[in-house]
Amino acid sequence: MNAPDRYERFVVPEGTKKVSYERDTKIINAATFTIEREDHTIGNILRMQLHGDENVLFAGYKLPHPLQYKILVRIHTTSQSSPMQAYNQAINDLDKELDHLKSAFEVEVEKHSRDF
Repeated sequence: MNAPDRYERFVVPEGTKKVSYERDTKIINAATFTIEREDHTIGNILRMQLHGDENVLFAGYKLPHPLQYKILVRIHTTSQSSPMQAYNQAINDLDKELDHLKSAFEVEVEKHSRDF
């Protein structure tokens, strides 16, 4: 078959950065982040988290091509913040939310397992 190996969708090749940053030369406080080996799941979660930041004017993502395993996240911020700050804050906030979700899940599993 002519399809690429399945692991290529998830494993970042050696020498390739997971996240790269490119500042926009035409628009102030705008940048594009390329995130390797990710898809709509991370793109949409990150976009929605960025929309919650009052300093973010625009946040969007796209998959350039179905056989290219990367997403491009575009962020445009106000002068009070930078795209890098907004990106880092969104990642940190998501990390905290997922830690809370994991803790709440583990508590409920523990409660449920005691009942049996």
